[in-house]
Parts: sequence; C-alpha cells; structure tokens
Amino acid sequence: MNAYDIIKLVMWAITVLISLSTLHFGIFGIIGVFAKKTYPKAKNYHKFGIIIPARNEESVVAGLIESCYKNDYPQDMLHVFVIAHNCTDKTAEVARKLGATVYEYNNENEKTMGYAFRHLFSKIEEDYGTQNYDGFILFNADNILSKNYFEKMNDAFEAEGCYNVVTSFRNSKNFGTNYMSAMYGIHFATGCRLEARGRTVCNCSTRVQGTGYVIPADIVKDGWKYVTLTEDWEFSADQIIQGRKIKYCDEAIFYDEQPTDFKVMWRQRVRWAKGHLLVCLTRWWDLFKKIFSRKKVGQYSNRVSAFDLMVNISPLGIIYTVLSILQLILTIIAPLIAPVDPANIWIDYAVSLCFSFGSGAVGAFFLAIAVFILEHKRIKNVPLGVKIGAVFFAPIFQLLITPMQIVALFSRNLEWKTIPHSDQTNFDQLNVVEGAEETTPADETVEVAEESVAEDATEDAAKEN
Repeated sequence: MNAYDIIKLVMWAITVLISLSTLHFGIFGIIGVFAKKTYPKAKNYHKFGIIIPARNEESVVAGLIESCYKNDYPQDMLHVFVIAHNCTDKTAEVARKLGATVYEYNNENEKTMGYAFRHLFSKIEEDYGTQNYDGFILFNADNILSKNYFEKMNDAFEAEGCYNVVTSFRNSKNFGTNYMSAMYGIHFATGCRLEARGRTVCNCSTRVQGTGYVIPADIVKDGWKYVTLTEDWEFSADQIIQGRKIKYCDEAIFYDEQPTDFKVMWRQRVRWAKGHLLVCLTRWWDLFKKIFSRKKVGQYSNRVSAFDLMVNISPLGIIYTVLSILQLILTIIAPLIAPVDPANIWIDYAVSLCFSFGSGAVGAFFLAIAVFILEHKRIKNVPLGVKIGAVFFAPIFQLLITPMQIVALFSRNLEWKTIPHSDQTNFDQLNVVEGAEETTPADETVEVAEESVAEDATEDAAKEN
C-alpha cells in the first residue's frame, strides 16, 4: 500500500463515517411512510393564545384571522394576537377591525420574527398574563388553517401532557402556482412525512418548521428568547437540551404561501443557511454534551434526539465541500509522493465527485415523486405539468443548499427581509364545504369587518381622486 492508497482509504473512511451519522434519517423516513401517531379525543378544551407576527401583511392577515374564527373550536378558548412589526401599511387596522388584539412595534434594528415574538409576549404578560393561557400557537400572517386544526392540536397537546411542543402538517396554499412554489411544497411535505412523522412514532423529538406549532405557556413565563435569523432551529435545539420533546400531529393541517421566483427563493434560503450556521455555532456543543450526560433535565433524557438534531444542524454541505477540496489538493500532489499514474488519480477524483452529486440528485428526484404519491390526498390542484417540472427541478433545489451554505458562511450583516405575500386563497377554498352553512357570530364578525375595510378603501380612493 503506497501513500496514495492510504490517502484514498482515509478519505473513504471519513466519508463513510459522516454518511453513517445520517443513516437514522433514512430509518425515520421509512417509518414515516408506513406509520403515524394518532391522538385520542381530548377531554378538555384548552385555552390558546394565537400568535400572528405580521410585517406589511394587510393583503393576507385577514385570511388567517378568518380561518381562526371559522374553526370547529370554542371561540371563547381562543384569543387572537397580532403583532404589527415594522409595518408601513394597514396591517394593524385590518386586524383590529377583524377583532384581533393588535400591538404595534417599530424598531428597524430588530427585524427578525423572533423580535416580534419577544415584544408580543412581553405585552401579553403585561396586559393579560401569559400563564392565564394553557398554550400559544405560533403562525405566520399568510397561513390558512384546516377546519379542525385547533381541535386536532388540542387533542395532541393534551395527550402530550400539555408539556411538549406539538407541530403540524405544513401544506402550501399556492402549491400549484409554478415549479418554484411546488418545490417548496415538496420540501415542507418531506419534512412532515419523512422527518417529523417517523420521529414521533419512535417517541423521539422532531423540530418545528418555522410556524404552525403549539407551545406550553410556561415556556414563555420569562419571555421569548429566540431572535436569530432562524428562531425555529434555535428554539428546537433548546427544547431538546431542556428535556422537552417536539411532537408532530399529522391530522392538523395548515397552509402557507411559498415564494414563486428564484430571487426571493435564493434570498430566503441563504438567510436560512446563515441562521442554521449560527445555531450550529451556539448549540452544537450543548447537544453533543447532552448525548453523554447522565443528568436528567426536564422530563426526558433526549439523548437520541440530541444526536439527531446535532447532525441535522451540522453544515454537511460545507463539510463535504471541504473534503472535496482536500481530496483535490491531495490528487494534485499525489504523484509527487507516490509512484502512481496521474490519469488514474483524476479518474478516481471524477468518479468520487460524480457519485457525491449524482446520488444526491437521484435521491431528490425520487423523493419528490414519493411525496406526490404519498401525499396525493393533501396535495391538490397542482397541474400535471407543474408536478413534472417540480420533480425534475427538485435535485437542483436540493443541491443548491451547498452553495447557499458557502455564501452564508462568508456573508456579513445578512438581514431578515420581507417575503412578499399576495395569494388570496381563503378558508372556504381550502376546506371543502358541503351544503349551505349557518352564519355563526364569527362569520358575522368577519363579514362586518371586511365590509368596513372595503368601505375605508373606497373612501381613501375617493379622497385621492
């Protein structure tokens, strides 16, 4: 065995070791294909505060508030809070006319959604008391809920002892708009079906995906602490470290609006990558220690979950890129340290590189097909052409993670920027309504508020003219 053979063996061993650390992802995924956890009907209706951060969301915030009012859940057990964060439009006005409790907060130095949460929870504590609620459900202003969303989340929340965090199925209300929105839809459906579902079946902790999750009220008794670019990853890591679990309720479905153009997609996902790196820097070592700690914190040891999330927050794209560059350097200098044929060396390098990218691309391709098949009952109104395009472009969507992580690594002063939302898909379109429904007080509130907003818009137009 010469020096070059030793180099190949070492590189192969490192690659295999990293691959083995992610093997459990596939195991959880297979379990999620065939099994899910269902929750029994709750004995009690729990009181929830509905948390809605909104930055210039006047065109969509009414849809979420309306879907809260129209849900099959006692309205006196729901309290809708909206934080109009750095708004320059009529978001606050629209939300107030719909009956929500609205707070306004303007601070250009605090732009992330986490800052909005922090300010809102401080105001709730001051005016209502956070501990007067059993839990809080966190959304984005563009979300729309399924008709039984709160009922199903209440079932899961009670079954988890009102102690664990519970997340839900993230669907897309504009899934079929174009290839981009469809690829986003595939991404989030994959996270629910092949990540969260299997972990919950195995009684492990999953993670929250940005929005659509309920937290016990005691988590915010001292305020909200997560204000980075990706507060969801930071929050998830801390719950595992502190001995809670994040469970998944497959029957609770909410919908959100996905970006439809490349520029917005790139900006958003680079921000995610930057936040991901920050969480890795601040939480990786604590998760590593959690794996071996015998000290029990909270109700659960969470050793498996700590290992799982530790690997999940590791920047694997950057790690594989560094290994590839290292292999390239060794390939160049190999003829200087061992009597080998340079042509064979470059063939080995090319084969290794093609296998790495090829396996990832093929995996993403078939994963997209699998998601459309497995979730065909929930992924609706997507034209066949969009499905085909999304499947073929899915490998690119997935492989872009690596260059995005590299860009994020060297980016300074990367700021949170508004993702534009304009899709007008509403509650009734997403929830099949059979026959005429009686008008409820909530319906009347929505109708009156909408009429009032329309009248104001007419008056404003008249003044302008």
